[in-house]
Amino acid sequence: MTDTTSTPAPPSAPSASSSGGGDGSNGGGANGGGGATARQVAGRRWRTSRGIVLVVFAMVIVAIILAALRPTVTPQYLDPTEPGPRGTRALVEVLKQRGTPVTVARRASDAVGRTNSSTVLVVTRPERLTSADIARLRGAAGDVLLVAPSRALLEALAPGVFPASESFEDVAEPGCPLRAATLAGRVDFGNSDIYELPTGATGCYRADEYARVVQLPPTSTGGRTVTVLGSAAPLTNENLAQEGNAALAMNLAGARTSVVWLIPDLPAAGTGGDKSLGDLIPFGVNLFFFQLVIAVVLIALWRARRLGPVVAEALPVAVRSAEAVEGRARLYRAHHARDRAAAALRAGALERLVPLLGLPRGAAQDPAAAKEIVTGIARRTNAGEAAIGAALYGPEPQDDAHLVWLTDVLDDLERQVRQS
Repeated sequence: MTDTTSTPAPPSAPSASSSGGGDGSNGGGANGGGGATARQVAGRRWRTSRGIVLVVFAMVIVAIILAALRPTVTPQYLDPTEPGPRGTRALVEVLKQRGTPVTVARRASDAVGRTNSSTVLVVTRPERLTSADIARLRGAAGDVLLVAPSRALLEALAPGVFPASESFEDVAEPGCPLRAATLAGRVDFGNSDIYELPTGATGCYRADEYARVVQLPPTSTGGRTVTVLGSAAPLTNENLAQEGNAALAMNLAGARTSVVWLIPDLPAAGTGGDKSLGDLIPFGVNLFFFQLVIAVVLIALWRARRLGPVVAEALPVAVRSAEAVEGRARLYRAHHARDRAAAALRAGALERLVPLLGLPRGAAQDPAAAKEIVTGIARRTNAGEAAIGAALYGPEPQDDAHLVWLTDVLDDLERQVRQS
């Protein structure tokens, strides 16, 4: 006869493991590389980071090359009185020899005051024009030649003409019926802006569907002809003798009996605030940051974690089985999950009882083996089969008291089987 008055032992969690292994026996791996020399460490770091270093180095080289290829703008650039390579004195002298006087203006107000119906106003260095200067140029009389104009200048004097991009093809054919272009023939533009053509405009020296020279008819510009030249290179002293540059420059600037050449002085401090940040940043800087963004994206794609199937990994630390049991029990109690708690207790009891009865371990989860399990337990204890079946396969407990009672019964059955 088994003593049933002894204090029941606390229930064991069915899925908790009391195995050790958390004693840090594998701690020696933390110093696996302790014997590496400084040269080996440096070699590993170089192999890890060399891809990033090479990409950054390549971007710097490309930025330097682009900056070197892009011509710098000096204060004498396009100045009609400058005989240097970047000035335009040669063109002015040729115009004067052909009987077309040239008046140089350093301020927009002076240029507008000297224009009339028989003049061509040549506007250069648009980066020096303020919003007030551009507003004054609207009132200029006669034709207008805009040399590499800014977006604001195009909106004011050449409505409908929008810059598309930049062309790096130097020499181009006219490909249009404009007399000034057909007489000039091939022209060496160097790096030139290209423009979208509005309705009714004539486009010459095309790059795909865009044009380097655009001329608007008087009907769309208030009775005057406005011509947009995408590059100032054909006007400079160093390029005037190339291809048909001189002919194009003379035909465009000398289309009337006189020329007013506007090359604005640098605006006074505080008067150029209408320019955006993008206008103040050089093209090479914008291109460098664009390349940097592309490089970062490529590196991120290269070094990104590859996603794959879920992999079960061992816990990084060992947790005592008693703590795991207590934590799970509190979760069950907080959610009133007596059904899951009872199922876990019964499954754990069956896993431990079945080997003691001499049955295969798979019988614990086999419903067909329930009768055999109940009978085997009844033979080794003083409990009846009905009570054993209710404890192992009965309904879920109605309250916490019944759950505690079930725990005591299962523990008592297991103890009796072990002692038999």
